[in-house]
Amino acid sequence: MPIEFGIWLFIYGGVYMRVFVIGAGIVGSLIARELSKYDIELHIIEKAPDIGWGVTKANSAIIHGGYDDPPGSVRARFAAYGNKLYDELSKELDFGFKRVGSYVVAFKEEEVSYLKELLVRGEKNGVSNLEILSSAEIRKREPNISDKAIAALWCPTAGITEPWEVAIAAIENAQENGAVVHLGERVTNIIVRNQKVRKIITNKGEYSADIIINAAGLFADEIAKMAGVGDFEIFPRKGEYILLDKKLKGLVNSVIFPTPTKKSKGILVVPTVDGGILLGPNAVDLPKDQKNNVKTTREGLNEVYEKAKKLIPSIDLSLTVKTFAGLRPETKDKDFIIGTTKVWGFVNAAGMRSPGLTAAPAIAKYIVEKVISEDLKINLTKKANFNPYRKKIPHIEEVSLEYWEELVKKDPKFGKTICFCNNVSEGEIVEAIKRGARTLDGVKFRTRASFGRCQGGFCSLKIMEIISRELSIPLEEVKMNYENSKILNGKVRI
Repeated sequence: MPIEFGIWLFIYGGVYMRVFVIGAGIVGSLIARELSKYDIELHIIEKAPDIGWGVTKANSAIIHGGYDDPPGSVRARFAAYGNKLYDELSKELDFGFKRVGSYVVAFKEEEVSYLKELLVRGEKNGVSNLEILSSAEIRKREPNISDKAIAALWCPTAGITEPWEVAIAAIENAQENGAVVHLGERVTNIIVRNQKVRKIITNKGEYSADIIINAAGLFADEIAKMAGVGDFEIFPRKGEYILLDKKLKGLVNSVIFPTPTKKSKGILVVPTVDGGILLGPNAVDLPKDQKNNVKTTREGLNEVYEKAKKLIPSIDLSLTVKTFAGLRPETKDKDFIIGTTKVWGFVNAAGMRSPGLTAAPAIAKYIVEKVISEDLKINLTKKANFNPYRKKIPHIEEVSLEYWEELVKKDPKFGKTICFCNNVSEGEIVEAIKRGARTLDGVKFRTRASFGRCQGGFCSLKIMEIISRELSIPLEEVKMNYENSKILNGKVRI
């Protein structure tokens, strides 16, 4: 039986506007949040069991300045503008965001010449306050940088965030404003008649659709083929990372880049929002059929370490917390694919390679204000009661003692610490479950519980017990992340 929804919010030319966003990564989530400002019926379909578990989950988490992208490219069009939108966005959605600035470091004179090219390119792209610093000036600001560095391009507008937190915040806000989210639901086909979108079919049902936004990350080419507009291919580019302990907080104060190559921006040293240090990524192009290959390798991690150490020689791998890998969607043209297609109502937001995280807020506005409103000529009506604000889960590690005391008075669970590495309380975990966490990873990405030094070694069982209690499910049914990621097999004693 087809699944049909009975609440129609907006009529256009006698047709109810039913808009579906495929993919709840950073781009899809922000597009959905932007669409939730308008009187439409809005759905987000995500094949993973939770938000932001694809490309969004594992990347460098940098809000780039926008100086690296070739002027005239689609990337350049959106990166600098997207960067500027993060201040207001972070205030409205209450996620972690810091403008720490970035340095592109040169070790040879020919690299200094390239820094000058980047500065000119950045100015053409609308990036302000770029400057090239001498080695002495760099070391005043970054005392741990290599003595061999001779110059650096300084970009004060670069920042850091947690991409999965941005995606979760955007989806929560979209839901608050009426969006329907379908998690663990995979698109299997798209029905097109007379070159217009008609239906979207999933493993759980079928839905009438008027507009489909394809923000499916690594799989956006496959979704486009379902609609008959698959004229591009996406290849996975793997990047491996090393995360260092928060004991090293202050090792660097800003994002440290090497001089980029034609292939990538290079292996970086990045301060994380919560005080850690991230090294990486390298760049390994994989065959198209390896879009799920997130294995780390000895060779890759050695490359990350050696090249990061060239920038910051005092890096100490004995303080490694974890290693991991992420995949980036790469296209032949190395650019974003955004806009309408020959099928009316099918819109691409694909090929979101770096700087996709940076560009995402600008892309979201463009999809709504230009593509839907002007290109598709749909007169969207803004909601009178749209609420732009979302409050994050209060983290006891970040709040004042007075506010913590208030939280404990309202709910004593905020006074019981579960994750000691990151000081996460039981109250935070319960709130994460209320907001949709159903797995250990769901809790982790909403609270940072098990994200610290012990990587869940001491708190995982306690978190599982809380999930079991709050959801009224047996302990052995609590998963790590996906359906097949069982942790316990049952009791060994009765």
